[in-house]
Amino acid sequence: MSVYNGAKVIRDMRLGVRVDRATATLPQGVASAIFNITGGRVAITQIIGEVTTVIQTQTDNAKLTSKPTTGTAVDICAALNITAKEVGTLLGISGLNSDALIGINAGALPAQSRSVVCPIGEIDLDCSASNSGSIKWTLFYFPIDDGAAVTAA
Repeated sequence: MSVYNGAKVIRDMRLGVRVDRATATLPQGVASAIFNITGGRVAITQIIGEVTTVIQTQTDNAKLTSKPTTGTAVDICAALNITAKEVGTLLGISGLNSDALIGINAGALPAQSRSVVCPIGEIDLDCSASNSGSIKWTLFYFPIDDGAAVTAA
């Protein structure tokens, strides 16, 4: 018999399905998938990155991109220089693709104000440089189409 978890129920109603991606090193000057979208469109309600190994001190502009299986990739946010971001730094988006990736050094991250609808394909982390450092990611979403799902890449 499972135990009722009121906090989880409330979180699921407000943010949707949760998908965690284990910490991984940064892509080296390229875009690399952090999540896969299958089965149809999804509405991303919140995406959170947490730096787990300090980012190397040299310019590295990072952004998130929706890369559909069919069609052209689109930036989910504008680039942010993530150089020297400390362990615990939280990363996120506002929901407007013209706003930069948000990076708060070991502080509170504002909640995503708008959902982002993405088609079948990938959510990529695109880094402009080859830097050391690691980030773990959590994504919350609601399926729009029957059968739509997100998995960690």
